[in-house]
Amino acid sequence: MSIRLRFAPSPTGRLHVGNIRTALLNWLFAIREGGQVLLRIDDTDLARSTKEYEQGIEDDLAWLGLTWQDKANQSHRFEAYEAAASKLKQSGQLYPAYETEEELDRKRKIAQATGKPPIYDRAALKLTNEQRANLEAEGRKPHWRFKLSGGRKDWHDLVRGPQSIDTASLSDPVLIREDGAFLYTLPSVVDDIDFKITHIIRGEDHVTNSGVQIEIFEALGGPVPLFGHFPLLVGADGGALSKRLGSLSVGELAAEGHEAMAVLSHLAKIGTSDPVEPRDSIAALAAEFSFEKIGRAPARFDPEELKRVNASLLHTLPYAAVQQRLAKLEADRGEAFWNAVRANISLLPEARQWAHIVDGPIEPFVPDAAFARAAADLLPSGSYDEGTWSAFATAVKEKTGAKGRALFMPLRQALTGLDHGPEMAALFPLIGEERARKRLRGETA
Repeated sequence: MSIRLRFAPSPTGRLHVGNIRTALLNWLFAIREGGQVLLRIDDTDLARSTKEYEQGIEDDLAWLGLTWQDKANQSHRFEAYEAAASKLKQSGQLYPAYETEEELDRKRKIAQATGKPPIYDRAALKLTNEQRANLEAEGRKPHWRFKLSGGRKDWHDLVRGPQSIDTASLSDPVLIREDGAFLYTLPSVVDDIDFKITHIIRGEDHVTNSGVQIEIFEALGGPVPLFGHFPLLVGADGGALSKRLGSLSVGELAAEGHEAMAVLSHLAKIGTSDPVEPRDSIAALAAEFSFEKIGRAPARFDPEELKRVNASLLHTLPYAAVQQRLAKLEADRGEAFWNAVRANISLLPEARQWAHIVDGPIEPFVPDAAFARAAADLLPSGSYDEGTWSAFATAVKEKTGAKGRALFMPLRQALTGLDHGPEMAALFPLIGEERARKRLRGETA
């Protein structure tokens, strides 16, 4: 069997971390199994869908390194959906209903008041041809409902294990609105059949939908894919992410300087039994992926944890992997600079701060001017290397009697303006003799 999955975003906005996690889990399984991924653009909502957002989705996936093997736009496939709807109408499984929203709402309230479940009563099935004609003569247009079997639908979920939905507990779903627009369910099933989708991996908020979709698959004569429903993302505090999704888009994460592999590593590992650690490739994540590792509790997305993962990844990256991006940030000061500062940054743009500290001008912090002047007089001449710092510090220690923190802290403060940072042995040669001398004398340099 050729394994095929699909990722189906709507081009009504940019991808956010919730979308990315759905995409990623599909890709990891496909890669692990040697399968393929269809990028399906769900753009049947012609009023809200835009080509700009569609291109943005493609750009976001490309930045993440998630490459699809096939692509389809639902807006190009209305004929296929019309054909499927015609087939269901002919079999009597798709029927017209004429109630308004107000009438349906009243029915729900009456059912709840009398202790009955608020499901559709199928009154439309009892209408005669004459009654339907009268309603349409009044100007009413039908919406079209799919007639559920009223039986149980069972499947083995790849994440949740055995699942069962009693379709008698559900309202017959509306598949086509009064204005003729298709709702999500029918086009999705038609596409899954036509594109030979074998596995549907998505959030657990779609579990109930699965019972309905299985029946539509069967009614259209298509094979039923395997399902996997994973827990949704929540914030670090366990609360909903919905209010923050705009600031957690792929574009925002990239603009802040996050590494694509850090984002993918974090999203692949949260909510699983694996430790949340960076991996250097999607292939490495795919090799470790397993549905059995996904827990049943919601996965907590913590921006601070993502930053820690990002920092861990940066600390291992060689200069060649970041050189071009450092240049765009105007923070490329060579391989020695990168090796000196990478352990002290969480996001790549932070390298600009250290580039500025190396090049200046900075305002030195000199709490003890006499100590700093004495140190300035002891600066060696010529080019510096990593051994220069040790020799210089030893000379200052012998001259002033300072040692330990009393020796190293005032030197760091004067040379960098900070009381923390990379190893001075690595920074000192980058600062150089001229700037070091001016800074130790309290001059801006």
